[in-house]
Amino acid sequence: MNFNLSQMPDRAAKPRSNGLTMVMDKGLSIEETKNFLSISSTYVDILKLGFGTSYVTPNLREKLAVYQSHNIPVYLGGTLFEAFLIRNQFDDYIAVCKDLGITYVEVSDGSINIPHAEKCGYIEKLTKHFTVLSEVGSKDAQHIIPPYKWIELMRAELEAGSSYVIAEAREAGNVGIYRGSGEVREGLVQEILTQIPKDKILWEAPQKAQQLYFIELLGCNVNLGNIAPTEMIALEAMRIGLRGDTFNFFLDNK
Repeated sequence: MNFNLSQMPDRAAKPRSNGLTMVMDKGLSIEETKNFLSISSTYVDILKLGFGTSYVTPNLREKLAVYQSHNIPVYLGGTLFEAFLIRNQFDDYIAVCKDLGITYVEVSDGSINIPHAEKCGYIEKLTKHFTVLSEVGSKDAQHIIPPYKWIELMRAELEAGSSYVIAEAREAGNVGIYRGSGEVREGLVQEILTQIPKDKILWEAPQKAQQLYFIELLGCNVNLGNIAPTEMIALEAMRIGLRGDTFNFFLDNK
């Protein structure tokens, strides 16, 4: 840090196993990527090339090399996994990830229906080659999954080999663990946490109010995802009580 302050929370340092920040890159140029990392690489734990953007991104290998030079693991969005799967190209997906030097993958079923036992089978197969993140929740706002089912799905996917389960919210933060307004489904979150270890869940939280909710609930080392590159420094300041919303969270004399 640039100067000393007392009464600061104990923020986990990289390489972190908790307090992760997953950033969503929806189309940064190579120069934008370099600029972004020049100030934020210390705080980025995982980088997702959102949905299917990697298919249409020019100079993809060069861009991946920039992230890899900062020791930041990159994975391709779960939607791309589903796009390969629905075309019966699962083996091609593995080959593409290996060819690109990808070490993390996301297994999701937010856009297509995959029997859950089959989804867990894909997780088991992929753990032989990659670190697996699996996403629970539908991208369809009309498809409401009851809390007991979230717990059942998350537990099974962790048992199948997922390193973390991702709580679905989409890039806008308006489905899954959130209502259409972006408001947190607090009862759902609280119930999930009675059964699933908090350090094994990566909460998609693209909106500031959502990030604030989880920091207040679970502390500065909560795992958060779908963070915009431009919000990285602001989020890190909020995590440690240096933004108005969290100013009093970690003070002894609050």
